[in-house]
Amino acid sequence: MMCYEVRRRSAKGSIPPFLCPYTVWPVVKMGFGDYHVDYNPKVHGPYDPARFYGKADTPLAQVKLGEVSSWLARRSVSGIPSAASRAFWRWQHKYVLPKKTGIAPFAQLAIGSMIFFYAINYGKLASHRNHKYHW
Repeated sequence: MMCYEVRRRSAKGSIPPFLCPYTVWPVVKMGFGDYHVDYNPKVHGPYDPARFYGKADTPLAQVKLGEVSSWLARRSVSGIPSAASRAFWRWQHKYVLPKKTGIAPFAQLAIGSMIFFYAINYGKLASHRNHKYHW
């Protein structure tokens, strides 16, 4: 006899739900730290964070002009963090995680940080330019 049957037949509920191994708890999707909904370990094998496990959509290059509005309607802003995470993990797998990695990831990080800090300080730097002619 299963625990939920015992609780249903008993007026007081003789077995608490947290002690019962057969209790069917509702599945709560947290969203952060969970696997993708379409990921199946029996089909896909070990989980790879650099891979998209959802249904493949038509690439933008193959979309006809009349279908662009419907293609954009299928996009959501909530997918941008996931895409950024997949891009980060692809970069990690290609440049950082191999056994014989070179200087490439460090150079990319240094150049990327230089460009980023130049962009955020551009307003301050532009006002300190030296001009040959002051009209």
